[in-house]
Amino acid sequence: MGAPLAHLGYAVAWLTFGLVHSLLAREGVKARLSGLFGRGYRLAYNLFALAHLGAVLAVGRIALGALPGFDHPVWLAVTQGLMLAAGAVVLAVALRGYDLGLFAGTRQLREGEAADQEPLRLDGLHRYVRHPLYAGVHLALWGLATSPLGLATAAWASAYLVIGAMFEERALVRRYGAAYERYRRQVPAIIPWRGRAI
Repeated sequence: MGAPLAHLGYAVAWLTFGLVHSLLAREGVKARLSGLFGRGYRLAYNLFALAHLGAVLAVGRIALGALPGFDHPVWLAVTQGLMLAAGAVVLAVALRGYDLGLFAGTRQLREGEAADQEPLRLDGLHRYVRHPLYAGVHLALWGLATSPLGLATAAWASAYLVIGAMFEERALVRRYGAAYERYRRQVPAIIPWRGRAI
């Protein structure tokens, strides 16, 4: 398979991930699937998303994994190493601020729908960016962009995260209303370039 066709195949795999994720996030689909899975909906959703992501990454490895890594100058290799380390730190700090049982869906499985109600977060890294997990993932992805596969993964996953954040923002406005609108005016989405939540 030629490189352009390999890149196209990988892009299409990421497109399927984005489309399926968007479809499953629609309220009507969520309601139907919640009826099917009951309390286990969130957990089932997460397991399916992980399996789908694994399939997408497998397509990338098959299509682009044999291509040699880039011959980066030392300054760029060091910069990418620092980005990867910073991404790992941001992810670790951000995850500590979440209820991981709620995040994964195991708490809903134990306690039911009432466990799904989470207050608007304005503490921790949320004071500086609205989506700290996305910020950490972006840093890690571009830190790992040391080969054609790594670069393509960084590009397509970043596009997915940016578009996904836009859809997520709509859901957050519906859920939290004016409070989220105020927060959105104060704090940037992913890059902490201005303001902070009070």
